[in-house]
Amino acid sequence: MGTLAVVVLLGILALVIVGCVCVVWAERGGPRPVRVVAAVTLAAGQLVRGAQKNHRRNGSSSSGDDGGDSSN
Repeated sequence: MGTLAVVVLLGILALVIVGCVCVVWAERGGPRPVRVVAAVTLAAGQLVRGAQKNHRRNGSSSSGDDGGDSSN
């Protein structure tokens, strides 16, 4: 099961790296498929940032209620 987790994490890392390369290439006027991948990558980044902001807002308002849930 540990090997599967490593494979999944490596796949995610590869997608992130490809997305970043596409963003840089698209800024320099890359072909249309590269611009599409770059747009998807930037949109995913916006979604992640929005989710983090909502999590912080919700976490700070109820930090006394479930403070023990986030500790590992």
